[in-house]
Amino acid sequence: MIDINLIRSEPEKVKASLLKKGWDVDFTSLLALDKKRRELRQEVEESKAKQNELSASVAKVKKEGGDTESIFTRVKQIKAENTEKEELLKKLDQEIQVILDELPNMPDDDLKPGGKENNEVIKTYFNKPTFSFKTKDHVELCESLGLIDYKRAAKISGAGTWIYTNLGARLEWALINYFIDEHLKDGYEMVLPPHLLNEASGYTAGQFPKFKSDVFWLKDMEPARFLLPTAETALVNFHRNEILTLEDLPKKYFAYTPCYRSEAGSYRTEERGMIRGYQFNKVEIVQYATKEGSDKAFEELVNKAIRLVEKLGLHFVVSKLAAGDCSHSMARTYDIEVYIPSMDIYKEVSSASNARCYQARRGMIRYRDKNGQIEYCHTLNASGLATSRLFPAILEQNQQEDGSVIIPEVLRSYLGGLSVLKPKK
Repeated sequence: MIDINLIRSEPEKVKASLLKKGWDVDFTSLLALDKKRRELRQEVEESKAKQNELSASVAKVKKEGGDTESIFTRVKQIKAENTEKEELLKKLDQEIQVILDELPNMPDDDLKPGGKENNEVIKTYFNKPTFSFKTKDHVELCESLGLIDYKRAAKISGAGTWIYTNLGARLEWALINYFIDEHLKDGYEMVLPPHLLNEASGYTAGQFPKFKSDVFWLKDMEPARFLLPTAETALVNFHRNEILTLEDLPKKYFAYTPCYRSEAGSYRTEERGMIRGYQFNKVEIVQYATKEGSDKAFEELVNKAIRLVEKLGLHFVVSKLAAGDCSHSMARTYDIEVYIPSMDIYKEVSSASNARCYQARRGMIRYRDKNGQIEYCHTLNASGLATSRLFPAILEQNQQEDGSVIIPEVLRSYLGGLSVLKPKK
């Protein structure tokens, strides 16, 4: 959530910043509501002071034998007037909050305006793989190697799902355990959060109200809950409505969860297989940082995601996203994108993002600085990593002419030393 004080003091600066994300905002009505609210609040405070003054005078008037009835009448009148004003204040608060809740986060100043067309590849890792034979896509490889059962998944669930079988399940679990071990080495605390979250969690993460329809709701529950779309939604709420100490920060967490996305299905032929789906596995990393430590934390998360893919030996790129391609809640994002040979395109396996204080303001996540002042935390997250695109990339980039696939060395210890996946006979 954007600070109303910033909008009040520098509306044109905020407007220009949001325009980089494609939001053309006119703050005239918001500022008029804000002015009316401040004036009304001042009136209420002055009336309460007058009410207290009159109440305090009763004893003195009684002692002097004066008439206190007129005082009580006036106090009662002021109280009634204030009740009406306070009701109006609540309505003004709600109207202002609705406007603020809809606004996206302001992008960092160094980001280019616009959408995907202005994303910038800032680094490339390893050479693009070349093949001297006719290659297979990951769907063919999964079926020939006996790793995925698409037909039975469609039977028991429907389109946009898959079942990991035998060595496919083990390879998926190897990836997850590899990520977990790396994060533990780096001193991150492991969390296994609930998969059913309340509406306040979606609000704090900045996914609600704008993207409320993009999650799976369990509306028969009271109050309604939704399936987490990413562990970030849970982890960024871990310290909601808390005040941390300076010594607490930075807080570093990671979580393994399946992720559930109602918008994940696609009719595009290039999205077949497991590139997009309604459910996929991901290890998510989150940091709570101070304002001063925010940039350092972002660099750490980006480098962690890069290192994980690099150790897998895959060809990938790192892209700095333009303002309009950053998600609603984020001030900056770097995408780590792995190459999928059959599509000849790059697919994101990690988005490392800094929300600055946007999420913390919504969730009242604060800390005391060295002077004892209350500040909002900065929250950051990155996939560390999502598997549903790494799995296809490993198969397609490491495939051999005989239909086998070389297993990345870093995963072999999780597979009992197995180094090659061979086609079923």
